[in-house]
Amino acid sequence: MASNKKTPSTDGAGSVLSSMSGPSDSKAPHSLGADNDVTRALLQKTAAGQQLAAAMAVNPKEDGQYGEAARTPAEGVHVAAGEALATASTTGETTASPKTGDGQPALGESAANASLDRARSDDSGCVLTTNQGVPVGDNQNSLKAGLRGHTLMEDFILREKLTHFDHERIPERVVHARGSAAHGYFECYKEQSKHTRAALFAKAGKRTPVFVRFSTVAGERGSTDTARDVRGFAVKFYTDEGNWDLVGNNIPVFFIQDAMKFPDLVHAVKPEPHNGMPQAASAHDTFWDFASLSPEITHMLMWAMSDRAIPRSYRMMQGFGVHTFRLVNAKGQPVFCKFHWSPMAGTHSLVWDEAVKISGADSDFHRRDLWEAIECGEYPEYELAFQVFTEAQAEAFPFDVLDPTKLIPEELVPLVPVGKMVLNRNPDNFFAETEQVAFCTAHIVPGIDFSNDPLLQGRIHSYVDTQITRLGGANFHEIPINAPLAPLHNNQRDGIHRQAINRGRVAYEPNSLAGGCPFQAGARGFNSFPAAAEGDKVRGKPEKFAEHYGQARMFWISQTPVEQDHIVHAFRFELSKVQTVVIRQRIVAMLRNVDDTLAQRLADALGLALPPVMPRASLQPLPAYAPSPALSLFFRPGKTGIHTLRVAILVGPGSDGAQVRNIYAALLAGGAVPRLVGSQLGRVDTSGGAPLDVEISLEAGPSVLFDAVVLADGQGAVQQLGDDANALDFLRLQYRHCKPMLAIGAGKGFLEKAGVPAALPDGTPDPAVIVAPSGDVVKAVAAFKEALAAHRAFARETDPPRV
Repeated sequence: MASNKKTPSTDGAGSVLSSMSGPSDSKAPHSLGADNDVTRALLQKTAAGQQLAAAMAVNPKEDGQYGEAARTPAEGVHVAAGEALATASTTGETTASPKTGDGQPALGESAANASLDRARSDDSGCVLTTNQGVPVGDNQNSLKAGLRGHTLMEDFILREKLTHFDHERIPERVVHARGSAAHGYFECYKEQSKHTRAALFAKAGKRTPVFVRFSTVAGERGSTDTARDVRGFAVKFYTDEGNWDLVGNNIPVFFIQDAMKFPDLVHAVKPEPHNGMPQAASAHDTFWDFASLSPEITHMLMWAMSDRAIPRSYRMMQGFGVHTFRLVNAKGQPVFCKFHWSPMAGTHSLVWDEAVKISGADSDFHRRDLWEAIECGEYPEYELAFQVFTEAQAEAFPFDVLDPTKLIPEELVPLVPVGKMVLNRNPDNFFAETEQVAFCTAHIVPGIDFSNDPLLQGRIHSYVDTQITRLGGANFHEIPINAPLAPLHNNQRDGIHRQAINRGRVAYEPNSLAGGCPFQAGARGFNSFPAAAEGDKVRGKPEKFAEHYGQARMFWISQTPVEQDHIVHAFRFELSKVQTVVIRQRIVAMLRNVDDTLAQRLADALGLALPPVMPRASLQPLPAYAPSPALSLFFRPGKTGIHTLRVAILVGPGSDGAQVRNIYAALLAGGAVPRLVGSQLGRVDTSGGAPLDVEISLEAGPSVLFDAVVLADGQGAVQQLGDDANALDFLRLQYRHCKPMLAIGAGKGFLEKAGVPAALPDGTPDPAVIVAPSGDVVKAVAAFKEALAAHRAFARETDPPRV
């Protein structure tokens, strides 16, 4: 017997799973494809927010601001929220963890070390007040001597409001200014007491709260997310024995070997001081001048010119501690260690043309992607692995482990997974958390210690010094997002913005008036590893630091042909922007030490004769490294399939509505985020089934914001879209950027009108251009999902592009 149960409508679900645009009909969908606590909360929040806004269609008291009526201000218009989610910052604000909130903070010695619940503030149902708690009678007008008179200095409400506004901005970070962040936890797989006494690795299953900030390096706070740049990957662990900040990048090596050169590097890559250009870009003379005279940079240049520098998502990039650290166990026995983060979603990138266009279409692309994934319950996960080795092993390596321009190949020292990190909650307030969080390499805990890496040693000072300037003084650790969960007991007092109110009269040690408290922990506390120090005072580097090209060559030969092509194209683009010819020549000469084919291809692309090879600082033969497959992005395809990938379904008048809804539902069920894209917002009639509501227009949702495209059947829609140049450009860019494409029935004609070939350049069928009759929709969608999970079909890529 047939069931009368109606399938819940998913119309508009993609717009709820996204944070941009939506259908003109404000009705919320009945289902987001999956039924769980997160999707139910998201639907509830969307409906409650729409209802709350609709309850105040106009401001009925607007006229009360003028003339004689203004003399007696009326109470401000307000409506009851009805439910907390309507005004919540995020759907996950009640996600519990010791740092992010699990109810009221417990009573204790200092609430500053409790959850962020203590700092969360909400204005629902409240009267507007000044910062002193005085109710504000009129927030529309300043106090004047008559309606047309001068403003009075006694208007303390106006002065407080403007003064606070004038001082709302703090100095931005010199580097890593543009960032995005999330809360979560780290869970240990297996206790690691053999190597370290660090509390977060103490036992299997132990969870430690974390706050993670991802960032670009060179751009200012208002720059674009998708610039070619290194990405910061900084993790603050709120451990039982204090905060540990693992402040790393998405690239395992760095530009320079010694912190002495850090200001020079940053000055070179920042906008040129005479004209303030370019913003968030290394493609200019001063950076490449510095690079061409600093051969130690060669390895890092290979990474920065690779697709690693334009990741598809913060959720799809690796993270590295960069430096060599020490792990120390309870017996005081040390080992060296490098830290690696690997995303469960795999390592995937943008292509350069796409990254450039995204900057114009959505400069918040990575920020939005991270926010949306967490809001929708698609929590990003990363696995932490140790690369552990002894001092004796380090001595035998052909490179110096204290050199931050070198990595340790995984074939030489395998990665050992030790735990996973899950990001499950967005911040409540961007400034209070993401902007004010202070990461410092000096923040370590018992069981972890520094090495003599000269870049790391300089960072230990620089980060603390920077935070004191940015955050107003030495008490930046008392800002809620920076406060440890571990209790604070010391004799530090006073300073700007001191929050703690310490009882008693003792602020020194030793003392007897407080019974000797607080007292030092002895062997239980942090004690630096007693590494032997020897040698004279000297400014210089060890001899092994002089070899700059062996690992750069290893990186090059470890890339697939597609990735090598992209590296050549990146060098070509960057150096084509450089005006000074000799700088271009120096870089090509430097790259001859890496690979002559690479250098020749670049010279040809720049119209240069191949220059003589740049002399090497070391006379020793280059180490012969074998290719390392782990250095290719394709080595980690990921385990999350099509989850969170964005699919555009192009629709117009005459689209097969029933077919569109079936494809939409199938993609939702697989975890993708489909959206109906049309020439403009509004409802379109269909050739079968109910009308469709366009969720985002081609103008607001161009091709580069989607991972794939679907063209459903419907001759009328194909004809209308085929006359829209924006729609044709959409298809051409989807093809050019190697994205999966599905065309059903009449949709094939649309592909043909856009000039999209069904075959690869070598004549074989393109596995990611799927064309099928309307009777084969189920089979075609399955093939499309498979192609979508692979992200791109690079076999169709040509230089220059043929479409």
